[in-house]
Amino acid sequence: MRQITDTLLMVRPSHFGYNEMTAASNAFQTNDEIQPAEQIKMLARVEFDGFVNLLRSNGVQVIVAEDAPTPIKSDAIFPNNWVSFHDDGTVVLYPMMAENRRLERDISIIKTVAKTHRYHVQIDLSVLEEEEIFLEGTGSLILDRPNRLAYACVSPRTHDLAFDVFCQKMNYQKVIFSASDANGQLIYHTNVMMALSETFVVICMDSIDREEDKTTLYGHFARTNKEIVEISYEQMYAFAGNMLQVSNGAGTPFLVMSEQAYLSLNADQIQQIERHCNILHAPIYTIEKYGGGSVRCMMAEVFLPKRKTT
Repeated sequence: MRQITDTLLMVRPSHFGYNEMTAASNAFQTNDEIQPAEQIKMLARVEFDGFVNLLRSNGVQVIVAEDAPTPIKSDAIFPNNWVSFHDDGTVVLYPMMAENRRLERDISIIKTVAKTHRYHVQIDLSVLEEEEIFLEGTGSLILDRPNRLAYACVSPRTHDLAFDVFCQKMNYQKVIFSASDANGQLIYHTNVMMALSETFVVICMDSIDREEDKTTLYGHFARTNKEIVEISYEQMYAFAGNMLQVSNGAGTPFLVMSEQAYLSLNADQIQQIERHCNILHAPIYTIEKYGGGSVRCMMAEVFLPKRKTT
């Protein structure tokens, strides 16, 4: 069971912008109304294309799907919240809190991935939306695939019951905890305060509310041989928790992060990470500011078996 992949799905946005329906639960999302909507959309596309080019130039395979212009989906650039692709050939669809984000679930995007990869099972958890129960993909879930551990912090977008359903269907052990930002608001997605790699974990331990939860996490990290790279609240707000480890076709691992996240790290943290892998970072300030998410949210990992080429 692989922890990292060399293939990513990314969705090029048609209408990126500030989403009022997600702002109440996302403290990382801001709207100063200085830039006009068309400029924000244009800048987001430029940042997206530059990020894709960075990944591809380092040998990472990126499947780019074009966001359909209608209906308008301001957060289509963040596909990891509605779909995940697993190496047993399973595709999972997730229940989303914001009604306008549910429009992002698009079978044509899955078909784009299926051109080069095979899947045989689709698990649709989106039916839980009818009961106001949510679990927003690998935004809510941090998966330790080889050790079958699923980490999640509870929030309005991450419900305990939906987490149970995922773990039962996908055979993961549940590790649930409570985490809050510096103002005491529950952190909306686990992947903004924690990033799990093959041999290390980047995490804002200060955000975890209960000491017993910290003890549990330390125990799992020790048992699975993960070196801990602790980040501060300030670094978390700079998206230093929203990272993803990927590899290229030659098997070389990289930790991918935004330029803002990289600049927030100190020399010791960078040295600690670079003992495990190289760092790639991209400037995506517009996407981070108005979308409230960073590079990890933009990348849906593809672990599906690859189709044989002739």
